[in-house]
Formats: sequence, structure tokens, C-alpha cells
Amino acid sequence: MLFSADQSKLHYKRLVATLFVFLYAVYYLFSLSDWHFIDNVNLIIHEAGHSILFFLGDFIRISAGSLFQVLIPTLFVAYFFIQKQYFSASLLLFWVGQNFVNVSVYARDSVVMQLPLLGGDNVVHDWNYMLMHLNLLGSTEIIANGIYLLGVFIIIAGCVLSLFFSFEKESLNK
Repeated sequence: MLFSADQSKLHYKRLVATLFVFLYAVYYLFSLSDWHFIDNVNLIIHEAGHSILFFLGDFIRISAGSLFQVLIPTLFVAYFFIQKQYFSASLLLFWVGQNFVNVSVYARDSVVMQLPLLGGDNVVHDWNYMLMHLNLLGSTEIIANGIYLLGVFIIIAGCVLSLFFSFEKESLNK
């Protein structure tokens, strides 16, 4: 038999969405110092993390910004995965990876503290505070590079999985 009972069908809309996300990811990775539209959403989530966990003490409250920034998109990925919507889950991995990359930029800034922060110069720089309290300020580059590489890996995984899930098995007997 020339054709099997099951064949893959390419979903062009999924392929276009994957291509768009991949191109945006490449653009994002080469323009980390720019403000991107997705940063508006991420900033709200980051700041919400500080507000939601304020009662757990200064260290947790301060670290909750970056924690929420990667946790919330991860929860969206988990939701779509549980719902067996694997393409949506894989496409949203870009958002998780992008947040890791974004957090790495903030972590890398912990020594020089040049990034503009909400509230101006009189606010605490989250990563400076955390790394100083953990006695890891001297390891800023290693930590920031590790977070960055994890983010890039997640972005690549999301793009590859999205491409994979752009093909859906479909029975010829329908």
C-alpha cells in the first residue's frame, strides 16, 4: 500500500504562527536593550509578584517579581498541555523563554544598576538585593549567562515543538 491509514496534515496557520514567533524571537534576542510590546505585559506580572507576596518578607517579596515573570507564562503552558493543546503549549514556551532572557538582562544589571526602574533611582534593584544577600554579587555574569542560556534553550524548544505540532495526524478514513 502506497499510503498508510494515518498521514500527517500540515496546518498552514500553525506554521505561519510558528514562523512569526521564531522571527520575533530572533529579533528579540538581537535587541535586548530595546523595549518590546511583550515587556508591557511582563512588567505588570513582575510587579504583581512583588505585591502578591509582600507578606512573606523582603527577600521573597523582592524575588517574587522575577519568579512570577517566569511562573505565570509557565502556568499557561501547563494549562494548554493538560488540555492536550500541544501546539498552543509549545508556542507559549516562547513567552517562558523570553521571560528568562528578560530576567537575565535584569540580573546582569545587578552590579552596574543602569536599567531604568519603576520609581526611579530610589527603589531597590531586585537582583542587586538578592545577589548581595546571597553573597553572589561576584557571580553575576555566571548567573545571568545561565539564565540567558536557559531562556534561549526554551525558546528554541518552543519553536521546534511548535513546528512539530504544525503537523497533525489525520485518518484517511474520515
